[in-house]
Amino acid sequence: MAKSDIDIAREADVKPITEVGAKLDIPADALRQYGPDKAKVSFDYLDSLEDRKDGNLILVTALSPTPAGEGKTTTTVGLGDGLNAIGKKAVMALREPSLGPCFGVKGGAAGGGYAQVVPMEDINLHFTGDFHAIGAAHNLLSALIDNHIYWGNELGFDERRVAWRRVVDMNDRALRDIVCSLGGVSNGFPRQTGFDITVASEVMAIFCLSKDLKDLEERLGNIVVGYTRSREAIYARDLKAQGPMTVLLKDALMPNLVQTLENNPAFIHGGPFANIAHGCNTVSATRAALKLGDYVVTEAGFGADLGAEKFFDIKCRKAGLDPKAVVIVATVRALKMHGGVAKDDLAAENVEAVKKGLENLGRHIRNVGQFGVPAVVGINRFTLDTDAELAAVKEYTEQFGVEAIECNHWAEGSKGTIDLANKVVEIVEGGGAQFRTLYEDDMPLFDKINTIARNIYGADEAIADKKVRDQLHQWEKDGYGNLPVCMAKTQYSFSTDPNLRGAPTGHVVPVREVRLSAGAGFIVAICGEIMTMPGLPRVPAANSIHLDDEGLVQGLF
Repeated sequence: MAKSDIDIAREADVKPITEVGAKLDIPADALRQYGPDKAKVSFDYLDSLEDRKDGNLILVTALSPTPAGEGKTTTTVGLGDGLNAIGKKAVMALREPSLGPCFGVKGGAAGGGYAQVVPMEDINLHFTGDFHAIGAAHNLLSALIDNHIYWGNELGFDERRVAWRRVVDMNDRALRDIVCSLGGVSNGFPRQTGFDITVASEVMAIFCLSKDLKDLEERLGNIVVGYTRSREAIYARDLKAQGPMTVLLKDALMPNLVQTLENNPAFIHGGPFANIAHGCNTVSATRAALKLGDYVVTEAGFGADLGAEKFFDIKCRKAGLDPKAVVIVATVRALKMHGGVAKDDLAAENVEAVKKGLENLGRHIRNVGQFGVPAVVGINRFTLDTDAELAAVKEYTEQFGVEAIECNHWAEGSKGTIDLANKVVEIVEGGGAQFRTLYEDDMPLFDKINTIARNIYGADEAIADKKVRDQLHQWEKDGYGNLPVCMAKTQYSFSTDPNLRGAPTGHVVPVREVRLSAGAGFIVAICGEIMTMPGLPRVPAANSIHLDDEGLVQGLF
C-alpha cells in the first residue's frame, strides 16, 4: 500500500529552521521562530536587502483543473528542489492553504508525495496564525461599521449600501446571505448582509499586495466600506479603522519560512483564491525570495486563465515584477477529462481523448504567450500514464514551439524534475522574456473585462446589465478607472459553465455583480454562478479527518 502524503511528511528529516535560513544567508537573529521548523523573517532584515539584485522569477501555472488533479503545487515544490539539485540557489514562494478546501473537497496545499513542504499538518491547519489575523482584522472593521451606526451614524451610512461583509475561513453556504442585528434595539439596526470566505476578503488581497506595514495601513484606510444616501463613499479611514487593523496584522505580514522534504527553503505566505480573488502569494514574500535566491519558483491558483492572468495583470503590474519563464502543468488524466472521459474511466489508455483534451492546454499556451513570457509544459506523470499518451502531449506542444517535459517528482522528488529544471534555466539564460500586461491602465473598466473574456476565455463578449455598467462608469468618474480587474469565475472552464470542458468558443461571460476593492487596487467582476462563500460537498473531507490512538492527525491531504 502506497504511503499517504501525511505519512511521507512525518518521515521527513526535518532540519532546524535556522539551518534552512542559513542556506539563504539569513542570520538566526533575523528569524522569529514558531517552534523549531517554521519562522517569520523580520522586516528589519528584509529592509537591509533592498539594494540587492533580484533573482529570476518563474511562474508555475496549469491547465484548467479537473477532479483528476493536476499537481501544480507539487510541481512547484519539485521544480524548486530540482533547481537546487542542479546547483542553483532556488527559493519557492507559495500560498498558505485555506481551511475551507482542507475540510471540503480539494484538500490542502503543501504539495504531495516526495515534493512537499513541511511541517505539512501545521501548514494546512493554523500554521503561524496569519489567516486568523486577517479574519480578525476584517471582522473588526465589520464591527466598527455596525457600532458606528448604532451610536448615531455620524458619517451618514445608508444602511442599504453598507458594502462590507463579514468573513470566516470555512466553507459555509448558510452564511452567504444573512440578516444581522435582530433581537431588538439593544442589538442595533437589522440589515441584510452576508459572509465571504476569508481568502476572498479584500483584507487578504491587501495583505498580499502590500510591500510593508506603511503600505498596508494606507491600503486598509482606502477600503470603501459603504455609501451615504447621496452616494458619497465612506472609507475605513473615516472610522479610524486602519490603525487597529494594522496592529492585528503587524506580525502576520512578515513572510513565513519553511522547508521542503529535501530541506530547501520555501516561503509560504498569504492565500487568496484565484477563482474569486487574485490567487497569488504575498508581494512581501516574493520580493524577499527574489533578494535571497537566484531562482524563485512561485505559483498562481487554478488554471492559467485565472491565476496566471491575475499574476501578470494584477500582481506583476502592481509590484513591478518581471517574470522570466512560465511552467504550465498538465496531466494525462486531466487531458482525458477535458477530452470527455469520465473520472472512473481514466485508468484505460485513450490517446484520442488526450488529443481532444489538448485543446485546453493549447489555449493556455497561447494565452501565456500573450504576456511575452516563454513557457515550458511540465507533464506531471501518473503511474498509469502510457508512453503513447505522453508522446501525444509532447508532439502537440511542438506546434507552439514549446517543449513538454515528463516529471516524476511525486515519486522521486528532485530527481524527477532535473530535466524540467535544466529547461527552465535554459529559458531564463536565453533571455527571451519580454513581459507585458494584457491591457493598459487607462482602458475603460468594461473594456478590460471584455479583453480578458475574449483574449483569455475565448468568449465572443462579456455581458452585463445596465446597473453593472453604470456602476463601472461611476467608479471611473470617481477616479478608479485605472484599476485592473479581478475576474471571479469558475475555475473548471474557460466559460462560466463549470461543465463545459476543453476550449469552448462562442460563449458569453455574464457579469452579474462588480465590487470595488479600492484598498487592494482592483475591481472584482463576479461572473456566472461563482460564489464568494463556497459550500461543502455532500461528503466533505472533514468526515475523514481525525486523531488516531497515538494522537496523530489522519485524513488530512
